Amino acid sequence: MRTIRLHEENGFKEQTFSTLHAHASPYTKVVNFNFEPGQELPVHSHDIEGELVLTVLEGEGEFLGAEGATIPAKAGDVLVADIAEPHGVRAATRMRVLVVIAPPI
Repeated sequence: MRTIRLHEENGFKEQTFSTLHAHASPYTKVVNFNFEPGQELPVHSHDIEGELVLTVLEGEGEFLGAEGATIPAKAGDVLVADIAEPHGVRAATRMRVLVVIAPPI
């Protein structure tokens, strides 16, 4: 077992969102994204089978989807989707998001 202290290891950046690859194994990948207000991870998808789980740890914003779809997102919200489904995130406030991808890409 090991502990990853996201708040200590990954801060925020003014120009672009901050990324921390917290864990990778043959079974799963865990990534922490930190966003300042207005920053976003643009809508994208991956041409593979698998799932992703996006958990908002702090702040508020939107989960983004295909054709301009948005879903409000706030601390404690979890989005589960096929990894091939278009997805993204936009921050309205300072926002910390934890993403789990299985299998890893």
